[in-house]
Amino acid sequence: MSKEFDLGRLLAERGGERYELHARHLNHQLPRMLRTIGFDKVYERAEGAYFWDADGNDYLDMLAGFGVMGLGRHHPVVRKALHDVIDASLADLTRFDCAPLPGLLAEKLLAHSPHLDRVFFGNSGTEAVETALKFARYATGKPRIVYCTHAFHGLTTGSLSVNGESGFRDGFAPLLPDTAIELGDLAALERELKRGDVAGFVVEPVQGKGVHEPPPGFLLAAQELLHRHKALLIADEVQTGLGRTGAFYAYQHAEGVEPDLVCVAKTLSGGYVPVGATLGKDWVFKKVYSSMDRVLVHSASFGSNAQAMAAGLAVLAVLEDEDVIANARATGELLRTRLAALVDRYELLREVRGRGLMIGIEFGRPSSLKLRSRWTMLQAARKGLFAQMVVVPLLQRHRILTQVSGDHLEVIKLIPPLIIGEAEVDRFVEAFTAVMDDAHGGSGLMWDFGRTLVKQAVGNR
Repeated sequence: MSKEFDLGRLLAERGGERYELHARHLNHQLPRMLRTIGFDKVYERAEGAYFWDADGNDYLDMLAGFGVMGLGRHHPVVRKALHDVIDASLADLTRFDCAPLPGLLAEKLLAHSPHLDRVFFGNSGTEAVETALKFARYATGKPRIVYCTHAFHGLTTGSLSVNGESGFRDGFAPLLPDTAIELGDLAALERELKRGDVAGFVVEPVQGKGVHEPPPGFLLAAQELLHRHKALLIADEVQTGLGRTGAFYAYQHAEGVEPDLVCVAKTLSGGYVPVGATLGKDWVFKKVYSSMDRVLVHSASFGSNAQAMAAGLAVLAVLEDEDVIANARATGELLRTRLAALVDRYELLREVRGRGLMIGIEFGRPSSLKLRSRWTMLQAARKGLFAQMVVVPLLQRHRILTQVSGDHLEVIKLIPPLIIGEAEVDRFVEAFTAVMDDAHGGSGLMWDFGRTLVKQAVGNR
């Protein structure tokens, strides 16, 4: 008889080796990077919008696992649903039956998407995008997808083909035959459509990299152009969907926009079980699954598993029962307004933008000579270092976890759990104000760290 596996004992005995284990067996650059910027913390537990370290110090999470933890960590409703589904001992993933949970979750998702008809469940956001790309190409009979510069849609080969950041694409060519345009450039979209080979246009209703919205009216005009040329509008709501921007979907802020395909993931997981979903119009699905011979033409071995479906159903119940989306809208407006009020106070602070609890804080070239010379030093080494200089003291001194919004961007992105309230807004604004005071005042601590980052950036060239 095998020795009983004891996870608690394993973590107690070996948990302290976490950084060494990563360095030895996983991505060796991750622990190196974390140690360089002082992010090599040891978090012991988490709940809601907070982590705690071994000394009992709390840390405010304004990152939400890159948006996965939309309801915060270990929401009791989601947790109970997962215990219940495991205890039910369901006949899951037999593959030759129709289990109830996928149908129930699809029904609930489609209730929030009345112009869409069917759902495909995969395991991640990138799979949701891959599904949309395949379905668009097959349904239209055309090969090419148009996307936006600076877009992020995933890192597998198909989704990478519509990734607008060259740093992710470099060295992985050849990719699919796709074409980038600037977000908001209708003329460029029309030029590509006139070539007659475009299957669809994939777009984030609010771009994650830099937190940029399209100009008013762009999505509706793009939809009309696409349909005129028999191409599809694909909304990537992996990060923006399920309440992040103060509406169930971010595209719903633009009146009349009804995408042909919508991709969701992240928050739908409840933070526990990876899940992705591609929602689409009936005719698209019926083209792809056109006969019984094609019933498995697009599938996922672990897709629609009972744990993921239970988590998704619990998440949607919480969104409805606890007014989470209304909270995201109100709390996001409070946070954005209070941060925007600081723009005139700090010359390094250029703009605060966003919707709901998806907020971008952009820094820019200061006007005073002293600060300008320091700013120029950072920019000469690598754009984005000042934003990193803000992120680090937010964690080190104020115990708040944030992120730089993209490579070479002087933007911090805030995507906290949608459950935060005024207390968390107060804590963040007070901490951010203190960091800005340090950057603009006589303290050399931040700029000393900036020189460390410059050396690191130059050394990596």
